[in-house]
Amino acid sequence: MIYLAQNSSEDHKILVRDMFQEIKVSESYLAKLLQTLSKHGMVSSSKGRGGGFYLNADNLQHSLMDVVRVIDGNEGIEACILGISECSETNPCVVHHLLGPGKKAFNAALSQTTLAQLARDTGSSDFRFPE
Repeated sequence: MIYLAQNSSEDHKILVRDMFQEIKVSESYLAKLLQTLSKHGMVSSSKGRGGGFYLNADNLQHSLMDVVRVIDGNEGIEACILGISECSETNPCVVHHLLGPGKKAFNAALSQTTLAQLARDTGSSDFRFPE
């Protein structure tokens, strides 16, 4: 999503075969992921000559949490870090009070950060995808 936010537009669409080399993930995995994100309105796409994936103004307004929810669902976001199904505020696991506040802060940051903000923030630094 960072790559698309920084490098695509309605006038400049990106093909999966060009993107996977830049972000160092499997081409088939990336294609499946982008199709899922497109199906849920997180990413735009067009077929045919000049087609590909891109983020438009509406896509850029989605939060990072919106993207996580599409990819991982709600279960992973709300689940106990130890995988204990009964863990809750009223029935906490042994590490709930230690890690719970950090998890809440992380989730809040994801919810409050849009793709547009992320693209702007990473675009103003020397952000590079790992080799």
